[in-house]
Amino acid sequence: MKFTKQQWQWIFYDWANSGYGILVVTAVLPVYFKAVADQAGVSAADSTAWWGYANSFGTLIVSVLAPLLGALADYPRAKKRWLNVFTWMGIILTIGLAVVPPTQWQLLLIIYIGSIIGYSGGNLFYDSFLTDVADNFQMDQVSSTGYGMGYLGGVIAFIIFLIAELTNGFGGLLNSYDIARFSFLLAALWWIVFGWPLLAHGQQQFYVQTARSPLLDSFVRIKKTLHHINQYRQLTWFLVAYFFYIDGVDTIFTMATAIGKDLGIQTTMLMMVLLVVQLIAFPFSILYGWLAQRFSTRKILIMGIVIYLFICLYALHLQTLRDFWILAILVGTSQGGVQALSRSYFGRLVPKNASSEFFGFYNILGKFSAILGPVIVGLVTQWTGKSTVGAASLSVLFAIGLIIFLGLSRLDND
Repeated sequence: MKFTKQQWQWIFYDWANSGYGILVVTAVLPVYFKAVADQAGVSAADSTAWWGYANSFGTLIVSVLAPLLGALADYPRAKKRWLNVFTWMGIILTIGLAVVPPTQWQLLLIIYIGSIIGYSGGNLFYDSFLTDVADNFQMDQVSSTGYGMGYLGGVIAFIIFLIAELTNGFGGLLNSYDIARFSFLLAALWWIVFGWPLLAHGQQQFYVQTARSPLLDSFVRIKKTLHHINQYRQLTWFLVAYFFYIDGVDTIFTMATAIGKDLGIQTTMLMMVLLVVQLIAFPFSILYGWLAQRFSTRKILIMGIVIYLFICLYALHLQTLRDFWILAILVGTSQGGVQALSRSYFGRLVPKNASSEFFGFYNILGKFSAILGPVIVGLVTQWTGKSTVGAASLSVLFAIGLIIFLGLSRLDND
């Protein structure tokens, strides 16, 4: 499939914020935070739990605002405006992470929460742009390529960080704390450079017209959507299934590094594992899009959820570095594919001129699930003293999501 210029601009935004996703959310900040917290006398189990709570609280804010923000973005030229507001918020606060003294773990979490709000809010409007850049037939491949290129972009940003790590801060110019701060600045710069084409030139094809104030009209539209929710039965039940299974996907992504540290895996090795996961995720995300075209989006989504269910159960047996490698590789094969196909599956269900409003509900459920998952892992980890048991507890969420998704009828064009 040959992509248009507008589609490439959209795809490269995924490349742009991938630096934040891998360097801040997954690889560096969790390790950096645990080191800072350890210096302050916080136990390993408690610091893992606090990391989970911070991720939950950050996404709560966007979750509450998502439907209203989405509805506001459905008016002419509003989608790009709101994308810029939240993206620049995320970028500025990511730079802020590099400024916080390494003795203040509480302030570090507060700024991280703000950056998560910017990152998550930006993704709401980015996701809803999918209906503007691709038709129903193109959505699976455009969405999957976006995730695939995002992983590739993350790999390149991560390699730059690893060069700094393995050369002891470019030949001793940076200490270990400075290397972490450098990674946060790198993530912000990556976001600016590669996100700029969509931020500057994104074109909204579908929108709603109103003679009223957009804010007032947005509340009216949300009320009407909720009142007539039975008209969107297929969409509603998909969102319920999505709420549960995407919870596990996001939680494994945000908690993996902290769990690896609890297993005693050295930081450098953790970085190598995450690099390999990113490399694997790049082709497998695109493969999921091709498989969806060949066998249907529904069947391949079910396959991905089943793989994740197995991953959670396998977490119970995590003891060695080899076990962690196996689990990480399995995550790499399915993470991007499940997320990409969920987005395109939903994109085909929504009314195109109200895509941001409906993606607001999509994001609110995704974000609320991201609140639930880390809290479950945090509580189970504290109760048992074992983060592997906390990870395994996510299997319940995948099982519920799978059962509901199996009950959905097929899409007419799937």
